[in-house]
Amino acid sequence: MRLNRLNRLSRLPVLPVLALSLVLSGPARADAPQPPQVSVMGEGRFEAAPDMATISLGVTTMAATAAEAMARNGDDVARVLANLTAAGIEARDVQTTGLSLNPNWTNYDSAGGARIEGYTAQNLVSVRVRALDRLGGILDAAIKDGANTLNSLTFGIAEPGPAEATARTRAVEDARRKAEALAGAAGLTLGPVLSIAEGGGYTAPMPMFRTEATSDGVPVAGGEIAVVVGVTVVWTLEE
Repeated sequence: MRLNRLNRLSRLPVLPVLALSLVLSGPARADAPQPPQVSVMGEGRFEAAPDMATISLGVTTMAATAAEAMARNGDDVARVLANLTAAGIEARDVQTTGLSLNPNWTNYDSAGGARIEGYTAQNLVSVRVRALDRLGGILDAAIKDGANTLNSLTFGIAEPGPAEATARTRAVEDARRKAEALAGAAGLTLGPVLSIAEGGGYTAPMPMFRTEATSDGVPVAGGEIAVVVGVTVVWTLEE
């Protein structure tokens, strides 16, 4: 009887003991010293001439009634859009970005209240111009056709991918140069890369143009687009 009891005890599972030994050994690995690291930010730039422009323009109209303001505004905008089409601007490059109608309130009258003196209608559109040699003429024609609101003119690159790739490579190279200098100053060398994070975009220069259109078109200066990419790279350091 006693021998049988001992045999049954010997067959009990030993998994809890193994699990306990694994748990106890875990913290020893977590407390192992980590290799030194260096985190560096790099920046890459690539400058290129723009090949497109985006114009934000529109028509602002004032009239005695809301209906009259919208009707006159609609006629002026239709004329501007028609001439943009005649100038070679495709429909996909024109988009309405704002449409509003607001009353024009006067100061308080003798009765102690404000009153409406007419209405203002506004229609804003965004226009992409892909032929920069015609940009000045298009601006000039739009203003003469009735566009009396010009909010912005920005330049860009239609296909920024290749420029961004070049700037990205330069950013990583810049980060490596900085990291090697830091590591060398500390008497160490760079080890494997642990992580790379990217952030960036491209900025356009401010165009210069006269506010008064001329028969030769509104003079504009496109300058260059600076494509900028920033990266943050983390390396291990080795002796």
